[in-house]
Amino acid sequence: MRSCLAIAVAILLSWAPAQAGWKSNLPGPLYDSDFHFNGSYDDNQVELGGMLFFDKVLSGNLNISCGTCHSPITATGDGLALGVGEGGAGLGISRNLGDGDSAVPARVPRNAPALFNRHHRSFTSLFHDGRVERDESHPSGFATPAGELLPAHLDNEAAVQSMFPVASADEMAGQPGENTQADLAAAGDLVGVWEHIATKVRAIPEYVEMFKSVYSVELKPDTPVYEADDITYVHIANAIANWEGATLRSDNTPFDRYLRAANLHEHRNDRRVLSGAMKKGMKLFFGKARCSECHSGQLLTDHAFHAIGMPQIGPGAGDGPDGREDYGRERVSGDMSERYKFRTPPLRNIALTFPYGHAGAYTRLEDAVSHHLDTVASIGAYDPAREFDNGAREVTLPSRADIDALDFVVMSDPARVAAIAAASELGPTELKDKEFVWLMDFLVLGLTDPKVYDLRHIFDLGVPSGLPVFD
Repeated sequence: MRSCLAIAVAILLSWAPAQAGWKSNLPGPLYDSDFHFNGSYDDNQVELGGMLFFDKVLSGNLNISCGTCHSPITATGDGLALGVGEGGAGLGISRNLGDGDSAVPARVPRNAPALFNRHHRSFTSLFHDGRVERDESHPSGFATPAGELLPAHLDNEAAVQSMFPVASADEMAGQPGENTQADLAAAGDLVGVWEHIATKVRAIPEYVEMFKSVYSVELKPDTPVYEADDITYVHIANAIANWEGATLRSDNTPFDRYLRAANLHEHRNDRRVLSGAMKKGMKLFFGKARCSECHSGQLLTDHAFHAIGMPQIGPGAGDGPDGREDYGRERVSGDMSERYKFRTPPLRNIALTFPYGHAGAYTRLEDAVSHHLDTVASIGAYDPAREFDNGAREVTLPSRADIDALDFVVMSDPARVAAIAAASELGPTELKDKEFVWLMDFLVLGLTDPKVYDLRHIFDLGVPSGLPVFD
């Protein structure tokens, strides 16, 4: 018989590789050098960007801002499965579909993503399908729907992203015939849209003085603003992006503090910021549960595109025989093998950035996580009408009969559901009930930055245009 010592040694030897395996998947901590401009921003540019972020002057009908769908009161999203853009009223889950001739004609086809840490250097693409991405073969340095029309001197991907919602009829421009911005957008004249918005901003004296100060020749020799006519939408987009970078950085979760302590032996007390359950969940995340196969790196995303069988709700993105489907990355690449693939989201503050999925199909994080464990079974059993004990529904959307009729066209078609399921890259993963609880403890408690519980202080309650920030 083997001695007790020999058995103990054998157990330790078998345990050690498993431990080393999950630990080798841990990312390094976040530091200033990981962000654009080394995490340092000009306070005046940040102030200007914040005002523009919340100013409805950027919209065609002067009734919606960036901050409407990316509100601090809903963790920089909107709390809805699918956005309610131009024509709606209210914020967050109280936002409605509007009234009369100016009512919303359709939902925004995809969920409004959270904006945390978008100035991290690893972000080389943005939007669910990556239609904005770094590409040095283009004169602007980026591949986008604007092609060669995208202007130069945009600071980074976050600034580039800011160029496009203002030209979307459903998001910020409005419908053709309602205003000049909408008409230009409908004609595909992106350059005209950007110039029109810049013209509106040039007419506001307070903005002009701020732009002259922020973009002085001493500070910005490549893009100086001497007078109102020098202001372009590039200046606006860069200011907004810098506000996002300075204000919405999130790197003080318990997990972040644990990483700093473990990697640099600093803040030794922070080694205890993760509870026993959270540590067990972390080990599962980077080990047995296989989450880190896609949610890797410092931001817990590989920035790649994956098909994971997520339910498709809403009006669709124009794909399929009736336009009600959303082919995801294929829309950008033209590659059929990338159908139903969407970009892996980062996970800081994931507990507060609901609903989940590119179309916001899951209201609760536990249901989104369960979906990952068996995607085929999950989408097959998906019930958008499910109600929870607290009265909440699986899908959080404001209702109107004509719009509601389009929401579940795809999910009511067994053939389309089967196609989405067949494309999934994820095989089943089995977790015990207690392991699932531990994993949720890590995601909910370990990845939430305390500052995100209250972001009211970042609202600009007054903007130079004089337009109301709140409806």
